[in-house]
Amino acid sequence: MNIPTKKTSNKTIFNVLVDGFFILLIILCFYLQIPMNSSQVVYIPKGGTSEIITYLKKNNFDLLNIDKQIIRFFGYPQSGWLNIGRTRLSKGDFLYALANAKAALEEITLIPGETLYFFIKNISQKLNLNEESLHLAYTNYAPMIEGIILANTYKVPKGISETHLMYYLVNTSLKEHKKWAIKFLGQYDQNQWFRYIIIASIIQKESANEEEMPLVSAVIRNRLDKKMRLQMDGTLNYGKYSHTKITPEMIRNDTTSYNTYRYDGIPKAPIGSVSFKAIQAAIFPANVDYLYFVRNKNGVHSFTKNYDEHLKNFSK
Repeated sequence: MNIPTKKTSNKTIFNVLVDGFFILLIILCFYLQIPMNSSQVVYIPKGGTSEIITYLKKNNFDLLNIDKQIIRFFGYPQSGWLNIGRTRLSKGDFLYALANAKAALEEITLIPGETLYFFIKNISQKLNLNEESLHLAYTNYAPMIEGIILANTYKVPKGISETHLMYYLVNTSLKEHKKWAIKFLGQYDQNQWFRYIIIASIIQKESANEEEMPLVSAVIRNRLDKKMRLQMDGTLNYGKYSHTKITPEMIRNDTTSYNTYRYDGIPKAPIGSVSFKAIQAAIFPANVDYLYFVRNKNGVHSFTKNYDEHLKNFSK
């Protein structure tokens, strides 16, 4: 008769525990392979793991209370809109994605020459945001009423708030303004730099293409040097008038600084967004003595240095 010793008893307990562990591991592996459905982009509210799992269960995601413990092995659940990537996946892949998936992004584009008025109108519709809140947020962060946000395509998280969106757009653009100012001018003086941005915004509105930009810049520079009014229609395409055809009546009645037929110098703020090429042209105008230009039948501009030639081109 064999009498169990303490050593053999401990070994038996250990074996039972090991066997139990592997059984649980096998069950867990099968559990994590259970297929489940998900939308490709999932919104996750801010909160603890329990709150998030409860929220997902209420929104018809096939989750159990045990998933609160499992997800902690993968990390901490993120908040916001997450790009899960697939609509049919295993439970393990879904729980892993909650902690590691990238934010779902949307693209918004500010085209060169467009005004803040229309940009905000467009993105408020696309991102389902409040126009008034967007304008207010821009005013809180931007040093000028127009022209701070550079013409570009931006990727922003789906579900971003008005405040966070404008903070991101303004500050991202201001970093670029500073970088370009140092590159071109050797320093960033805000007043000096945004004088160039105002001129660049006029160039952006008036030029038929990028090749013309240094020529339009030269006309602006030459007229300013000679104390001549710019008298350019494009300066009146500001704000909500961005797509408005300029008429003699508008020229007579507009009393803002954008009316370069009425006032000397340049407007007090940019007319709209600017591209890198327009800024470059504003700083480095062509070395020509042109003072006038008019659009010709080919859709580009004819440039001249005296008024008689300009009238001839205008009559054509």
